[in-house]
Amino acid sequence: MCGIAGFIGRGERLDLERMIDALAHRGPDGAGIWTDQQVFFGHRRLSILDLTDGAQPMITADQRLVVTFNGEIYNHAELRKELEKLGHRFHTDHSDTEVLLHGYRQWGARLPERLNGMWAFAIYDRDKNELFLCRDRFGKKPLYFFRDDRCFVFASELTALSAHALVPKSMSTAGLQKLFAYGFVPAPHSLLDRVHKLPAGHWMKVSCSDLRMDSYKFWEFKIEPFEKIPKNPERDWGEELLARLSEAVRRRLQADVPVGIFLSGGIDSTLIATLATRHHPGIESFSIGFEDKSFDERDFARLAAQSAGTVHHEEILSGSQCTEWGLETAQLLDEVFGDSSLLPTALVSRLARRRVTVALSGDGGDELFAGYDPFRALKAARLYQTITTPALHRAFRSAIDRMPVSHSNMSFDFKLKRMLRGLSYSSEQWLPVWMAPLEPREINALFGSNVDSEDLYSEAIAAWNDDSAKNDVDRTSQFFVRLYLQDDILTKTDRASMINQLEARAPFLDIDFVDFVRRIPSAHKFRKGTTKYLLKAAARGVIPDAIIDRPKKGFGVPIGNWFKNGSLQFEPLAIPPEMNWSWVKQRFDEHRSGVRDDRLMLWCAWMLQNSPLVRAVSQPHPRKSFASVRQDDLVNQGNEA
Repeated sequence: MCGIAGFIGRGERLDLERMIDALAHRGPDGAGIWTDQQVFFGHRRLSILDLTDGAQPMITADQRLVVTFNGEIYNHAELRKELEKLGHRFHTDHSDTEVLLHGYRQWGARLPERLNGMWAFAIYDRDKNELFLCRDRFGKKPLYFFRDDRCFVFASELTALSAHALVPKSMSTAGLQKLFAYGFVPAPHSLLDRVHKLPAGHWMKVSCSDLRMDSYKFWEFKIEPFEKIPKNPERDWGEELLARLSEAVRRRLQADVPVGIFLSGGIDSTLIATLATRHHPGIESFSIGFEDKSFDERDFARLAAQSAGTVHHEEILSGSQCTEWGLETAQLLDEVFGDSSLLPTALVSRLARRRVTVALSGDGGDELFAGYDPFRALKAARLYQTITTPALHRAFRSAIDRMPVSHSNMSFDFKLKRMLRGLSYSSEQWLPVWMAPLEPREINALFGSNVDSEDLYSEAIAAWNDDSAKNDVDRTSQFFVRLYLQDDILTKTDRASMINQLEARAPFLDIDFVDFVRRIPSAHKFRKGTTKYLLKAAARGVIPDAIIDRPKKGFGVPIGNWFKNGSLQFEPLAIPPEMNWSWVKQRFDEHRSGVRDDRLMLWCAWMLQNSPLVRAVSQPHPRKSFASVRQDDLVNQGNEA
């Protein structure tokens, strides 16, 4: 697991040094630079595979291809054997990075279709004088880019990208509005002006001579149900699910460093832990708990660890510890988003890193198997829509908004108010409005603008209206997989783990597993109000029933109470001028007085205020030396030594 950066065109070596210096937390084990005329590649390394020979940037023996790569390719051994049969000669022992080089030489732009893993990489082809950049199917690994008529710049994180002198140092109003509309910034948008994310499942080619870009979508999650249903789908499909998931876990246990498991005590992480111990008896697991019992899951995590047979470690955190570490985490994170589960994810990553370098997570299970509360709300929402007039809805919503505020985890008033807020809009906008920090009229007040809700939620509307989705459950699944998973869940896990020098892996997102799951009809994922129906049926007898039947809790923290009691405060630090901060202050005061529950909006604003990205674009970069990396760590394989 690593951080990558580079550029072509205008720029200096010092720009690249600053860029990879900003990625030091992603790769504490080494750094490398490769340059050739106007092509600059940089790399920071967290060593996981082939600790001796896997340094980057890596170049082929004939000097034609160079790669800088972040991620893991889990089928690299199989691909290596295939490539060796085709005549390719490898120089490393078992580096997945070298597989990318020979694979690109053999298959070109078709290479990503053969990969099973998580990745963001850039390959420079000297013969074609072009860059090939690619991001994995789900966007597990980040990749940002900027282009104008002088240069093309790419990096794993925004602060690294902004370290290049020619990248704009201003916030994107559209990106900020999307942040408060979704709680995350959907690709291809970003928080920096004229900077974009390469969307998941895409590759891009960039000409080094004229900086012309071409991009292509090589994969997208689509619901394509099986036409034939077995007589006993719970048994037949359930057995297939477990077999494929077990193989996905086995693949993700391969490493030359210790591997552990994030264990929350939910069905997803418990299944991962149970299957992992079959391949790796006595594997270590990690969980954290909170003093606030409505957010604490340690009892279920202990039950899961005992059942699976892991060596379990846990830590309980006080409110003061959480808010202190919350500020520390925010000040390390340049990707601002409204998911406060970032904090427990960062804390469990910190706990795990004391003993392991890789951790398996349950990410993807809820998205693939209809596991979230909005799936339960769909039927009631449709019924409400047919029997309620606009005037009656406004009156009903006004009355419910006056209910007393509770800051408990997923309290009844919180869910009811969210439900009615979303129903103020068209069905294709329900999901983002239900989950958003602010609804469109509030965003207009915050930014002093008049943004159309269809423009604001264009990505969600496209996912909802995709022809491959035939019902509301499928439409909702596509929203969660294509948007929420990519730009919230996986972004959160990547950043929270990497600031702690830990690699996180998601077996549920193994492509062989996903290709099977996406063909299971929605009636077998969500049935009569039961979420994750088939997964739960398959898990019976494998993990404890108490875990299968427990209500979904979510990996949350009591931020509502922290803002109410003043543990989290706003200070006049670096703030984007595009936003009306007096409006934020007013809403903060109303939250503290108990008039409203604005926990999600306040968390976004607080994270934004403390983000290093906002500070970075508010001041010029100092011209500093490349002091954090020893010169003998550098890999100089181009024309410049």
